[in-house]
Amino acid sequence: MKRIIVHGGSGKWPEEKWEKAKEGVLEAARTGFKYLMETGDPVEACTRAVMSLEDNPIFNAGTGSVLTLDGRVEMDASIMRGTTLEAGAVAGVENIKNPILLARKVMEETDHVLLAGEGAMKFARSMGFEHYNPITEERKKKWLELKKKFESGRSTLPWHKMQELIKKHPELLSGTVGCVVLNDEEIVAGTSTGGVFFKLFGRVGDTPLIGAGTYANSFGGASATGIGEGIIRVVLSKTACDFMRVGVSALKVAEAVIDIVNSTVKLDAGIITIDRAGNIGFAHNTPTMPVAYIREDEEFVYISKEEKG
Repeated sequence: MKRIIVHGGSGKWPEEKWEKAKEGVLEAARTGFKYLMETGDPVEACTRAVMSLEDNPIFNAGTGSVLTLDGRVEMDASIMRGTTLEAGAVAGVENIKNPILLARKVMEETDHVLLAGEGAMKFARSMGFEHYNPITEERKKKWLELKKKFESGRSTLPWHKMQELIKKHPELLSGTVGCVVLNDEEIVAGTSTGGVFFKLFGRVGDTPLIGAGTYANSFGGASATGIGEGIIRVVLSKTACDFMRVGVSALKVAEAVIDIVNSTVKLDAGIITIDRAGNIGFAHNTPTMPVAYIREDEEFVYISKEEKG
């Protein structure tokens, strides 16, 4: 029994980018599923799927990551193997192409779980990761536009006026990519992000925090997206896997944990899930969230609550 599901970030995707978002998540799912069928390795399948999303500049991860308040890119990523609870994560890494690969190196080559900032970058260079600039012209243009508003006093930035920022620029919160893979009874989950546009330098969201943005055990796996500060406070992915541990199906779990978000922290969030029985789930409280999943007999692509095809 083989399953894969990917997401391209919850938020409000501009209509003109919907088709590219759907194409991107489906391509990532197909890439991961191909490796899953060929190798039977869910870690490799998850890594390849997330790399496909990181390499697609439409998504806020890897190439195309959003810029910080001071005009840099600080990326986070994590990956976890459910059968052994092995995990690896990186936070605040710059100038590499695929943070998910670095997170995997942490899991497989060290005794640690999370490396951050300068230490993570030293580790990356020692592992042979070459210098790479992930900033696209589109992201730089948007950053310059917001910076001009900020300096003129017309901006709603920074964080203490986040709700007003969301109302004026909802597309800025479309971000984070993730994947969950099932191979027979082994589950792997991975997540990658550039964070939130105009975030304060050094800010770390949910993505590299095991249990918040990513979690997997023998009963299920989950990858989250949205406002990290809320996801962290409810430990969203671990909460989802705990529900699957007691027999709740992946679909009901996804809906249940988003209900928890809505009734507590009340911030934007989305999640994808797979349980060990092969059930697939996803849910979000935002207008859109591109999702694609593949199993042996079906491909499915989804982007909004209104459009299901």
